[in-house]
Amino acid sequence: METVLSINQLTKTFGRITAVNKLDLEVKKGQVFGFLGPNGSGKTTTLGMLMGVVNPTSGSFSWFGQTVTNETRKKIGAVLEHPIFYPYLSGQKNLELTAMIKGAPADHIARVLDVVELTSRKDDAYKTYSLGMKQRLAIASALLNDPIVLILDEPTNGLDPMGIAEIRNIIKKIAADGKTIILASHLLDEVQKVCSHFAVLRRGVLMHSGAVDEVGKGEETVEVAAYHDDLGFVLQEFAGTLSLKRDSASMVVKLKEGYNSQDVNRFLYEKGIVVSHLVTQKKSLEKQFLEILAEADSIKK
Repeated sequence: METVLSINQLTKTFGRITAVNKLDLEVKKGQVFGFLGPNGSGKTTTLGMLMGVVNPTSGSFSWFGQTVTNETRKKIGAVLEHPIFYPYLSGQKNLELTAMIKGAPADHIARVLDVVELTSRKDDAYKTYSLGMKQRLAIASALLNDPIVLILDEPTNGLDPMGIAEIRNIIKKIAADGKTIILASHLLDEVQKVCSHFAVLRRGVLMHSGAVDEVGKGEETVEVAAYHDDLGFVLQEFAGTLSLKRDSASMVVKLKEGYNSQDVNRFLYEKGIVVSHLVTQKKSLEKQFLEILAEADSIKK
């Protein structure tokens, strides 16, 4: 896959504080890449450097395999902070002004309004928009130049559940159109729902990067229930059982690598036991995120 962004030893210090520390990372074309981390982890500083609003202390990065120029920046759309538009102008008029400033074709406006689902409110004053609508208009503004890459900093910050769902669907729609999306978020569930890849930052240090699909792979945990008094004893005999515990009316079996729920079901069936409940417990991104941070703490100690 074509590399869209390459980051090499990127570092930013503010006095004695190191906001980003020797960051190495690559983002490939078509990925929806999420930067995860607690407050102060360096996510926004990293995005600021990538967009040229923050000067790196050392290290480098390149877009599309090229040195950063005004031409390469035109291929990137970004929503880095709270959107700022003229409150008494309509969404349409605000986008017309933005298009004029950016040198974007005015006929792109109708298309981007449709993408962010604001066509029906385009003639209403910006001041009447909800927070979610304002964020969607900012995304529309970032899409005016038909960029290859879209950068979003905390795109669902402060939104209610409906607003979060709307932004999530818009991000999926934009990604389906083939654009590469890079976003920073502290909402792990949202990243798991929209991102293809993610990186975990802590105090400016890259702790982990990988595909979202890889989350939870390896050892599998299965919740099993059956109308059998000795289910726990029988499961202890299963060759794939790594650990076993009771949870209410079910048994929770942590399996050795290479075993799965089908193996458990087959084993019990051969023992004459028909299960009434069999569910594979997937590790959430939140759990993996916390495990990564806990592991980092233990190494530091």
